[in-house]
Amino acid sequence: MDLSSNSKLSRLIGCHLISLTWKCLALVTMVLFLRPVLLHLFSGCGVMEWNNQDLILSHFLLLSSIDEGIRREKFLEVPQIVWGLNNQKISFARACLTARMLNRTLLMPSLSASLFYKESELQPISFDKVFQFDKFNSLCNGFVRLGRYLDLKNQTGIYDLQKGSGRKWTVERDMEQLKQSSRGHVDEHEVIRIVGKNPFLWHDHWPVKEYTRVFECLVFVDVISKEADKVVSKIRHIGRKLRSKTVTVQSDLNADTEDSSKAAAPFIAVHMRVEIDWMIHCKKLE
Repeated sequence: MDLSSNSKLSRLIGCHLISLTWKCLALVTMVLFLRPVLLHLFSGCGVMEWNNQDLILSHFLLLSSIDEGIRREKFLEVPQIVWGLNNQKISFARACLTARMLNRTLLMPSLSASLFYKESELQPISFDKVFQFDKFNSLCNGFVRLGRYLDLKNQTGIYDLQKGSGRKWTVERDMEQLKQSSRGHVDEHEVIRIVGKNPFLWHDHWPVKEYTRVFECLVFVDVISKEADKVVSKIRHIGRKLRSKTVTVQSDLNADTEDSSKAAAPFIAVHMRVEIDWMIHCKKLE
């Protein structure tokens, strides 16, 4: 073999070695980059069996629930929500925000069709008989979440959390109780069931804007909305007739423009109540 052939062979081998070296470096870099990612995803799992589809699927579902902000496999249960509808809405929002603080799904609570808090006269009514369940979760997605009792797997016991009361039970102690319940052995339970009084009476830790966020997700079921629309429609019809008469009278009296504009600008506040509640609060029955 002549010198020219040897030179060509040497260059060929050199190029091959350089190419192989770059491939090895690229492979090492890729391993170093992926290692912390894989360790983060599967930390605490021991030896990973890549053919275990159930394990891979469980990690995928866990990551999906974390991405949405509220865990779907952990729940909070609250007592029946009572008193008037407005107080029940506040109670419900407070329960939602408590569940949010614990990073748990709130089990759909029972509302009350009763007007007053009397143990013997409480008439429970399901939340989804008053408000739209799916609509609530859609509008509040990632902020708070409602779940059904059918979602429970009953793999762990229920932890009863006694809500404090009385003068010695301060806002700070209440918050500390919630913080302790969000970690450790308490958080390992599938369901934390709060035992205590109506959520309306719980200590308040949440800003008004968070209450507003929950209220905006509450949409009445169609049967209630349609009845409310009928009332609003009647009020508007009567209002148009009254405005028409008022404008006619003002024109006959040659009232100035300012007085006419005031009469033609109606602002009506409607306070809707249920059952016999209106008779209790209204002195003039007519």
